[in-house]
Amino acid sequence: MPQGRAHRRGFGSAGGRRAGSERGRGRRGRARGRDCRHQGRARRGLRLRCLRFLQRSRISVLCIVWAGGCRRGGGVSGVGVARAPASESPESATAAPALEARGIVREYGPVTAVAGIDISLQRGEFLTVFGPNGAGKSTLLGLLSGALRPTRGDVFVNGTRLDFGGVDWRHDVGVLSHQGFLYAQLTVEENLRFYGRLYGLRDLDRRIPERLADVNLGDRSNSFVGQLSHGMRQRLALARALLHDPDVVLLDEPYTGLDPSAAAVLRGVLTGLKDGRRTVVMVTHNLGEGIALATQLAIQVRGHFAWKGSREDVDVADFERLYHRVVEGRA
Repeated sequence: MPQGRAHRRGFGSAGGRRAGSERGRGRRGRARGRDCRHQGRARRGLRLRCLRFLQRSRISVLCIVWAGGCRRGGGVSGVGVARAPASESPESATAAPALEARGIVREYGPVTAVAGIDISLQRGEFLTVFGPNGAGKSTLLGLLSGALRPTRGDVFVNGTRLDFGGVDWRHDVGVLSHQGFLYAQLTVEENLRFYGRLYGLRDLDRRIPERLADVNLGDRSNSFVGQLSHGMRQRLALARALLHDPDVVLLDEPYTGLDPSAAAVLRGVLTGLKDGRRTVVMVTHNLGEGIALATQLAIQVRGHFAWKGSREDVDVADFERLYHRVVEGRA
């Protein structure tokens, strides 16, 4: 190449080499941007193909899959847990409650479903929340799980605040709701394996048999969910909620529709949650079962805790009368 042309194109001098290097970095940056956009399109296309496959299979999907964003620092988009400030001491982090709610409020237009509830539970505690229909109990669990955004107030899990951006929160919380989110066309094991992959769990060959044994379904792994009784499906839904070994477990009316025999089996399974490791919040209308399992009790009326106290301070024989007085506004 002639010398003049080499100099014009930036060769043969330090300045030219720097200019060439800068152009190279610019091209690499643009290439990374194109890769980012391509990865985003690929993820969206994969989700659409999965949804179309499930729709063709007549499987209803009622779960949300968060995909990692193509951004600095990686991470997972969606509801997250905001990390505690770096200035906090190790002692304060250790002493933080496993689950805490500070003045949480949830409003739907003029209707206030949850009206300024405070909760503070240490690791190993079990709170049972009673209350009439329409008191806002399920909404409360939605706020504690991060599925609902509070109008005001904050929720903390292990000392870190749930927010709606940042790191993933799903591994800290397990939820058993009214809907079991189980697929009747799949077997018991296939249901758990499906959810395990959504959580990104790699040791499913170990976890699945352990969780099924915990809920007394070890011999049902190859049964189709559509063939299970209601009580078995409740226990399988609990195994799904525990599959990722969460620190906080939220139970919404687990005894609904169970006969006495199935309720007794479920009671044994829930008693196993009181292992000192997990913190549990259960909403139920079943006074006897709720009191037997709890370390803390609360009665929710019109969106707020009208009464709360320790299980040790409650006379079980008198609690039903107390409940009716509180609900009717006479206590």
